[in-house]
Amino acid sequence: MEVDVNQWVEKIGDHETRTKYVEEGFWAKAKRHAGKVPFAKEVVTLYYCALDPGTPLSAKMTAVGALAYWILPIDLIPDFVPVAGFADDATAVLIAYRALSGHITDEHREKAEQVFVLNKNVKLIRPKKEEG
Repeated sequence: MEVDVNQWVEKIGDHETRTKYVEEGFWAKAKRHAGKVPFAKEVVTLYYCALDPGTPLSAKMTAVGALAYWILPIDLIPDFVPVAGFADDATAVLIAYRALSGHITDEHREKAEQVFVLNKNVKLIRPKKEEG
């Protein structure tokens, strides 16, 4: 699936406006959907990467763009569509996560892990291992 994230996040505004959009909407969406998507830990890790003052601006822009797309309630495939609703979000988040792998630190990953340790009511979906 090809996702043109820029097409959607440009509707939010410039980088500063997108950053504010992410800061205001991130935790509500994360708490509501973390147990429904198998890429929840990557989303939270990207969030911490985007907030880190040590992350280069270009990397922050990529992270914020992917996070803003994830937060958008109506995008290529609206989130309320069963199963497929998060496929485009997963694509956007995972592409950004891979692209920023050199900027994502152990500290970002540890902070994300702590979110799920401290919020025991949020159960992460673990990818199923293939048998064979």
